[in-house]
Amino acid sequence: MDAAFTAEQDEIRRTLHELLAKHCGPQDVKSAVRTPVGHDTALWGRLAAELGLPGLALPEEYGGVGCTTAELALACEETGRALLPSPLLATAVLAAPLIAALGTDAQKSALLPLIARGERTATLAVPGTSLALALGLTGANADGDWAGGGRAGGVQARRMPEDGTWRLYGEAAQVLDGHSAQLLLVAAHTGGFARSRTLLFLVHGDADGLRRTRQTTLDETRSQARIQLRDTTGELLGGDDSLDIHAALAVTGLTAAACLAAEAVGAAAEALERTVAYVKEREQFGRAIGSFQAVKHRLADLYVQVQAARSAAYYAAWDPGAGALALAQGLDALRSAASEAVQLHGGIGFTWEHEAHLYFKRAAADELLFGPVHRLRGHAADRAGLFGPAPAEATA
Repeated sequence: MDAAFTAEQDEIRRTLHELLAKHCGPQDVKSAVRTPVGHDTALWGRLAAELGLPGLALPEEYGGVGCTTAELALACEETGRALLPSPLLATAVLAAPLIAALGTDAQKSALLPLIARGERTATLAVPGTSLALALGLTGANADGDWAGGGRAGGVQARRMPEDGTWRLYGEAAQVLDGHSAQLLLVAAHTGGFARSRTLLFLVHGDADGLRRTRQTTLDETRSQARIQLRDTTGELLGGDDSLDIHAALAVTGLTAAACLAAEAVGAAAEALERTVAYVKEREQFGRAIGSFQAVKHRLADLYVQVQAARSAAYYAAWDPGAGALALAQGLDALRSAASEAVQLHGGIGFTWEHEAHLYFKRAAADELLFGPVHRLRGHAADRAGLFGPAPAEATA
């Protein structure tokens, strides 16, 4: 195994880093999140046109670049470093792989080229606060209870006997980029309580009966929305209600975890670098505070933690099976780096104008969305059978 990056991978990282350094500084981020869509559409169009970012891991036959999870993770590391507000996670990491894995030939031919060109954004809509569970990161997702369980709540789907179309009812909160995505993959429960099963449906952003409300979130750089479906027409993803979407969601979840881990590492590394630069300049008692041994020890420990998280993220990009553990380590490193950044920046670290709070909020919000960390590690341990026989669903 050659762990070194290829020239192409280094070029992807370098090009993206230079572009974001010019067009995605802290003030650019704050301006972008206050737009109606929550991101800079011009920058997103440029990333799509010049780098093919939305289709980086999509097959070439659908207009993608044809790269692997490793390249996508490297891109996410750079977007995490800049805290780039964009539809990348929702579109390229969550929605596109599910369409590629489950969609019919007609659905893939119609949707994936548009996504690859950046002409259509997409997202995965899961009811409640169950995104991590639906992706199989914090528990087994096979029972489908996270989608409503056949009872009131969640999203329910019913096939109309007259024409065979599907109608969706219900709502989902905390949908990433749900207020602006042009295509939604909605997880809905069908068959009632006795014969319940969970399926995925394609719902277009302009569908009748679809109501979308952008929510105020802790992390403004990660836009979320509540969607309501009121007798809304949906198209069954894959065209076959016998498809095992739980397995596809679990596979997508592991890949997403690897990308999220890399993103967290990028944010943690940037927070650390900014803090190191600051303690070299800030003086107290006639000398730079970075010269004090206590500060050196704190930053040295943090450097080791970030580097360990980076190694775990890179390994998960090669073997997505380690994605959940890598994500846990990445979130831990980001939380530590963001906390130290706020503390060591002193008074200015607590102010709204300084960028330190952006990293702190990203750390807290990501753990709320994709964690908590102890559940990520606990489920990974259960799957590996560390404390007893592995569950049947984990070994299947």
